[in-house]
Amino acid sequence: MESFKIFDISASAMFAQRERMNVLASNLANAHTTKTENGNPYIRKDVLFASIPLPSNPAPLYGVGVYNIVNDNSPFKVVYQPGHPDADKDGFVRYPNVDVIKEMVNMMMAMRAYEASASAFNISKTMYLKLLEVGRV
Repeated sequence: MESFKIFDISASAMFAQRERMNVLASNLANAHTTKTENGNPYIRKDVLFASIPLPSNPAPLYGVGVYNIVNDNSPFKVVYQPGHPDADKDGFVRYPNVDVIKEMVNMMMAMRAYEASASAFNISKTMYLKLLEVGRV
């Protein structure tokens, strides 16, 4: 039934925000990783969303999906720490381009967006249940 597409739309938004929270958690976990497998500091990642069509007739409906996960090209933080094992010949250490405060704010926004989508899902479910009750009378 076409009227149940609201559940698909809400679910797509929850999935997208969950993916965003996973990427943000990875950024936070690696905020001090000065050396990865390729020898460079961890590079902050960001999630790009896109509108995705949901199967529907006759009018198209759209949800949200993860379009891509991209690297942030902002510069690394450079700190003078001559005793650090990853310091260069001049004593400077390159730290990831992760700002912990910004990541926490982004995490809070992602959580709120997830909660809003979950609320829309639950409100729709309640409305459909009430509609079924009216049909029984």
